[in-house]
Amino acid sequence: MKIGLGSDHGGFSHKEGIKKHLELNGFEVVDYGCFSEESVDYNGYALDVANAVASKKVDKGILVCGTGIGMSIQANKVNGVRAALVHDLFTAEATRLHNNSNVLAMGGRVISLELALKIVDIWVNTEFSNEDRHNRRINRITESEEQ
Repeated sequence: MKIGLGSDHGGFSHKEGIKKHLELNGFEVVDYGCFSEESVDYNGYALDVANAVASKKVDKGILVCGTGIGMSIQANKVNGVRAALVHDLFTAEATRLHNNSNVLAMGGRVISLELALKIVDIWVNTEFSNEDRHNRRINRITESEEQ
């Protein structure tokens, strides 16, 4: 599985830890930046990852900013992206099972790296349930994007 990573300065250190963790566990990682703790705007990094997911250049994306909020809002502006802001283990699993999320957003100033890595593990390893009710809801999201 190929995973695109992106962060701003507020999520940089978590992104670096996540990158190392994913690579150690056999995932191919594409790092879209940022590449330091120097202050930057999150928007471009979120769009780079979201567009890579939407165009299937990567299978999934992970974004980290200070809170995860800005990144998730920006990523969800790209058709085909279902970015989920996650700060606990339950929602990490639920967003894959029920929403088939393809982008994970987290807050580097909200959760520890240890928790972030547990969330990543659950999120990348949980398959979509493919239940009719969840497919129906996702299809409605896709229809609204097309309007």
